[in-house]
Amino acid sequence: MKISYHGHSIVKIETNGKTILIDPFITGNKLTDLNATEEKPDVILLTHGHNDHVGDTMDIAKRENILVVAPNELAVYLGFQGLQTHGMNIGGAKEFDFGTVKYTQAFHSSSYTTEDNEIIYTGMPAGLLLTIEGKIIYHAGDTSLFSDMKLYAEDPIDIAFLPIGDNFTMGPADAAKAVEILKPKLTVPVHYNTFPPIEQDPEDFATLVTSHEVKIMQAGEIIEL
Repeated sequence: MKISYHGHSIVKIETNGKTILIDPFITGNKLTDLNATEEKPDVILLTHGHNDHVGDTMDIAKRENILVVAPNELAVYLGFQGLQTHGMNIGGAKEFDFGTVKYTQAFHSSSYTTEDNEIIYTGMPAGLLLTIEGKIIYHAGDTSLFSDMKLYAEDPIDIAFLPIGDNFTMGPADAAKAVEILKPKLTVPVHYNTFPPIEQDPEDFATLVTSHEVKIMQAGEIIEL
């Protein structure tokens, strides 16, 4: 299984002949190496409805005629736009042909802003616990630190993607505390440096994590599990 990071919160997973794309904010993302017109995933997974996470979902999903898995209200809204969707909610899990998706809590907000400046409520924000090829991948989405993260550590997490940008999510100090709670084998910081309010030095985060491995990934870099 290959897992790659592509700036902001974009994660791509290639497994068993399937490509999974998480939160594909490509157009307008100065840190990504991807070109939205070239992406051909088999499924898109979304953590919440903010435009910097939904990103290019509509264009990619319509062009490739693929499934979008998202929190229920967001899935319904995207369905109204003509997409093929599957809605889920926090605590719910479902087995797909590529693996199992479980939605977790995330303490944040969730809405989609249209081109007409209309704000659409898109349900509860969430994180993702993915079980694929016997490995557990945690994508926290946008979230603050919360103590119930300890429940997710009951089954060993192989890799965790945690936001460190502060202002809208955890900053480096709280994200380091999250690592201590989650105890993943490997942690990758995400959701930083895309916009001025979330500018961070990821090395500051890595320095705060003293008992677990941290990998600062560049856009396009791949990890094999």
